[in-house]
Formats: sequence, C-alpha cells, structure tokens
Amino acid sequence: MEKYDGSQIIEPTLIRSPYMKKIDLYIIKKFLGTFFYAISLLIIVVIIFDVSEKVDDFLDRNAPFRAIVFDYYFNFIPYFVNLFLYLFTFISVIFFTSRMASNTEIIAILSSGVSFKRMLRPYILSALFLTVMSLALSNFVIPRTNERLVDFEKNYLHTPRKDRANNIHMQADSVSYYYIKSFNAKTNEGKDFTFEKANPDRGMFYRLNAEKIAYNPETEIWTLSDYKIRRIHKFGEYITRGMTLDTTLKLTPSDFTVVIEDMKVMNYMELKEFIEVEKEKGVRNMKKFEVEQHKRMAFPFATVILTLLGVSLSSRKVRGGMGMHLGIGIGLTFLFILFMQVSTVFATNGSLSPLLAAWLPNIIYSFIAAYLLYKAPK
Repeated sequence: MEKYDGSQIIEPTLIRSPYMKKIDLYIIKKFLGTFFYAISLLIIVVIIFDVSEKVDDFLDRNAPFRAIVFDYYFNFIPYFVNLFLYLFTFISVIFFTSRMASNTEIIAILSSGVSFKRMLRPYILSALFLTVMSLALSNFVIPRTNERLVDFEKNYLHTPRKDRANNIHMQADSVSYYYIKSFNAKTNEGKDFTFEKANPDRGMFYRLNAEKIAYNPETEIWTLSDYKIRRIHKFGEYITRGMTLDTTLKLTPSDFTVVIEDMKVMNYMELKEFIEVEKEKGVRNMKKFEVEQHKRMAFPFATVILTLLGVSLSSRKVRGGMGMHLGIGIGLTFLFILFMQVSTVFATNGSLSPLLAAWLPNIIYSFIAAYLLYKAPK
C-alpha cells in the first residue's frame, strides 16, 4: 500500500461534475431574474408617475388612448431599459451576491474546490448577454422605436428642440464658404455672417460680410443688414457697402441648426454617416453627435465592468451584510454616472476627445474592478 507523503494533490471532483453546471445555472437565474424583476418594477413606477405628470397634456391635445399606450409608452420601455441597464446590473449583482454571501453559499462554493475565477464565469456570461442586448437596443432597436416616440411628442406634447448654432463654418461647394457666429432657429436670424469665394488659382476673389442676417420662409429670401461686399480681381478690388440687401443663398436655416430628436432616430451606421457628411460640409460643432456615437459602444461594456466590480465587492461576508454592500454599490454607481456626465460636458463644450470622454468612466472603473478582484476572497 502506497503511503501518502503530502506531496500529492487531490483534485476536487466538483469542478468537472454536473454540479458545477447547476451552480452556473443557479447564478445565471439569480442574476438575470433579479435584474429583470427590478427593472420591471421601476418601469411600472416611472410610467405611473409619467402618466400623472402628462395627463393634462394628453387631455388638452386629445391624444388617443391607443396612441398613448402603443406609440408612446410601448416605445418608451426599450429606451428606459437601456438607460438604466448598467445601473441595475450593478445593483442586481450586489443584491443577490450579498444574499449568497450572507447565507454562506459563496464560502461553500469556494470550499468545495471551485476557484474564484471559475465562479465568475456565470457572472461574465450573464453580463455579456446584457451587453449584447444593450448594443442591439442602443444602436438598432431604440432608433426605430424613437421614430414613433418623437412623432407622438410632436403631435401631443411639444415641438422638437433645436440646437442654437454658434461659430458655424460650412463649405457649400468647391469655391463657396460660409461662416456665421450665431443663429437662432426660432427667429431665423443670425449675427456676424460671412460668405467667401476662393479657389487655388486666384485665392479669395469675393467676400460678403453682414452684421445681421434674417430668413423669410415664405419668399425664401435672405435679408442682410449692414453689409459689405469686397470683389477682388487682377486690377484691384471693388468694395460695396449698404444697410440692407435681399438675396438668395444656397442655404436654409436647417443648415445652421440641428434638431436634437434627429440624433435619437439614427442607428449607429446612420449616425456615423451623418457625422462624416456634416464634417465634409465644414460643420465643426458635431461633438455632441460624436459623443453619442461613442457612448453607444462604450456604455454597454460598462455592464461587464460593473458586474465584476459588484461580485468582488459583495462576495465577502461582512458584519453590515447586504445593507453595507448596497450602500457602497449605490455610491460607486452614482460616482460612475457623475464621471459620465462630467466627461460628456468636457467633450461637448471643451477640448476633451469624444472617444476618450465616452470610454473614460469605463477605464477608471476597470482599474477599480481589477483592484477589488485582486482583494476578493479566493
């Protein structure tokens, strides 16, 4: 009979047994079940509050009941689910993992020979499922549902909000360039307008400046106030000044403003193509659209990061129990939202790259998750 000298390692059989698959299914059901249950309850509460807030508008504008249910709230649900997906993923993971830790289920799993890394597998699979769902919702499903949502808001709630244009540079064709310092879409008026014509051979040969510009939608005529025209030719230049000038331009007010709702109804490829076309025209204030484009790819992956962060934070049994884990988790979640909003503002109104702004919260929380995973009980 061979004597055991302590150098042999007895490998636990649970890792390769069907019981590990049962544990995987158990965690996946807990994860997804808690998530969909929590998000469903919140949707019901939000819809109730939203109905109470907008019921007067529905009655005043005679909105049909069928349109309210199917055109507004039915199409509102995918947007709301995607908006809070990463938040409720984090809270769900902390909630059911804390309960498992309090019931010593985590200790039992690890004590049976299952490594902490192996225990993370069902968490990661569930998080990847939610990530794919979020990518599909934000890039393809929600733009289509938003079409009906925006149409309903136009008819029964409010008119679409437009961006006030500032410092617009635009190229109309190979020789024509426009600039306007500010443009108000409500009054169709702008300030500090410049129209130039130039080519590589002659350089600039025409320049028109106006202190004020206004558009008449009925006649499709632009009225320029306090204008100055400078014509340059090989024999010299000729300058014309005047108080008002009615003229036609290859421009409409829509070239200076963007309806914010247009961004909501574009899928990822349409949004990318729209940004490229506008940049080719010389439009420079596209940061808001670029941030939205990168956010649609970055934020779904926050689900995986926050899942790993939630597991590492709540898998340890502590004296405060679930309350302690939920408190820390909610605090970290709101910090994530704060980072997201701050980076978006810096990208939209500052010099921060839209790509970096979208991914910066994920980068910061990846380091936090890696540190907590390293410190998690093994």
